[in-house]
Amino acid sequence: MNTLVALCAVGAEKILGNEIKHLGYKLAGNAPGRVFFTGDDDSLYRANLCLRTADRVFLQMASYPAEDFDQLFDGVHSIDWQNYFKKDTKVTVDKVRCYKSKLNSEHAIQGIVQKAIYQKLGERWHMSSLPETGSESNVRVYLDENNALILLDLSGLPLHKRGYRVDGGIAPLRETVAAVLLQELMWRRKIPLHDPFCGSGTIPIEATLYAFNVAPGFGRRFAIENLPIYNARRAEEIRRNEASLIRTDVEVRITGSDIDSAAVERSRKNAEYACVMAGRALQSIGSDAKVPRPDFVQADFSELTAPYPTGLILCNPPYGERLGDEEEAEALYRKMKCLRDEFSGWNFGVITAHKKFQENFGAYASLLKDLKAGNLDTTLYIYRNREERGGDYRRTR
Repeated sequence: MNTLVALCAVGAEKILGNEIKHLGYKLAGNAPGRVFFTGDDDSLYRANLCLRTADRVFLQMASYPAEDFDQLFDGVHSIDWQNYFKKDTKVTVDKVRCYKSKLNSEHAIQGIVQKAIYQKLGERWHMSSLPETGSESNVRVYLDENNALILLDLSGLPLHKRGYRVDGGIAPLRETVAAVLLQELMWRRKIPLHDPFCGSGTIPIEATLYAFNVAPGFGRRFAIENLPIYNARRAEEIRRNEASLIRTDVEVRITGSDIDSAAVERSRKNAEYACVMAGRALQSIGSDAKVPRPDFVQADFSELTAPYPTGLILCNPPYGERLGDEEEAEALYRKMKCLRDEFSGWNFGVITAHKKFQENFGAYASLLKDLKAGNLDTTLYIYRNREERGGDYRRTR
């Protein structure tokens, strides 16, 4: 069994943990933005291919006390790195994170770990220097309260880079965060979904992949494919098995709109790439079925009318991070009150970094969920319709 570590937005650990359990793997603890789990050799590839809410997947190489540089060096040197790298691999310690540890110089830690890895490889391969002409592999180090955690990157590019977004537009929402929002709202494929600020189409596209059970990683490659532990034959079997799970026989009502015609066109192109990606996966198992595309239209949100009595409005409106933009954002939030009136039977999910969203929107949320993706602190405001909340409008956190 292998111990793996999946990264996610801080605040999304429970959602990611549930997703990992759904794949059949056993949870082994968590920390802010990190979920530990155990799995067989298939999990090294399958977790990258299938996890919707994870930003990266790492293989845990070691975990041990390290109160000084000698302990840190010895622990890294004891790992059988020669089993995980090819002789021409360029090994990079890409990030170091320290928390309440005696060793807190990230640059010095990076150098020691790099030295220990290369010394071990040189000893095992009887080489005084390594060519570094092949692919690059990244190692990450966490030092938490004097305990070192050494991780090998299995993902490569962050997993939110699905491969379908040809143009993200301005300040796009990460695909993995969009997947988190869908889970936080407990959205299911039978529920109509609309994004009135579709931007680059991320929320409707992620909803489409989820609704039709399309693994999000079909359109890209992963760092594990460059490692000696990669089993290409088994990976292809995993891909075919996941392709066989794609559903195209279900009714789904997913739509998006934007006042900007360029955003609508961008969303359509990205959705086309995503659905073509799913179509190729189906073709690999001899199926000519197609995944239906979400619908996008150009419209100001104030022009929208509810096409069904119930559903979900899920959106990522402008935050107004600059002073002038902040006033515009607040004016937009006040205008959004019309959505509450027109879609009175619908649930709402709004993610924003603006602290006064509720005051401007004119209603307190049923539930608030804090999420931190990268350096941006955001809050998901969840509004349940009157029937679901039993007529009582409560603010919880």
